[in-house]
Amino acid sequence: MKLRIIPMLAVVILAISSTSANAVTTYVFPVAGCTVNYAHAHHDYAATDILAKAGCKFVAPINGVVDEVNRVDLWKGKTNLGIDRGGLYVSIIGADGVRYYGSHLRSIPSNIQPGLEVVAGQLLGLVGSTGSARGTASHLHFGISWPTPANTWWVRRGEVLPWKYLDAWKKGKDFSPVKEVNARKLKVGEIPPVPKK
Repeated sequence: MKLRIIPMLAVVILAISSTSANAVTTYVFPVAGCTVNYAHAHHDYAATDILAKAGCKFVAPINGVVDEVNRVDLWKGKTNLGIDRGGLYVSIIGADGVRYYGSHLRSIPSNIQPGLEVVAGQLLGLVGSTGSARGTASHLHFGISWPTPANTWWVRRGEVLPWKYLDAWKKGKDFSPVKEVNARKLKVGEIPPVPKK
C-alpha cells in the first residue's frame, strides 16, 4: 500500500509544481542588448517609441504566438495611409491574451511567421526606421492592445500606454497590462471606429 501512495503523492506534487510554474507570467523588455530611451507619452494615441540604434534586437516581451507579420514597406508620404505607417512589423498574442506590436523594423527573420510559438526574449526583428519613421531616428514603435481581425491597424498600433509596463520590465519586474487592456476594450469596444487621422 505504501508503494502506491508514494508514486501517487509524487504525481500530485509534480502536477501542482507544473501548474504553478505555468501560471507564472514572465515579461521582458522588448529591446535587447542595446541602450534605449523612451518617453512617457506618445503623440496622438497610446503607444511608446523606444529609441535605439538601428539593428538592435526587438524581442518577444512574453511567451506567445506570432499574430501578424509585414515584410514589405508600403508607406508613402503622399498618401500616409494608417495601415502602412508601421512599415515592417510583427505582432504577437501573448500567453496573457494581450497583443504586443513592434513596428518600423529594419528586418524580420524568415522563421517569424503567423502561428509560430515564441518565447519571451526570442528575436522577432531588428529595430529600424521603415514606414512613417523613414528619415527619422531609428526606433521601435511598441503598442499594446487586444487581438482583433487582421489589418485592424488602428487597434494594433496601441490602445494603452506601455511606458509603465516597460519601466517595470526593464527592472526585471513582472507587471501585467491585462487588466488595463480589458478595461480599455470594454470602454471602446472590440473594434472601435477607424480614427480620422
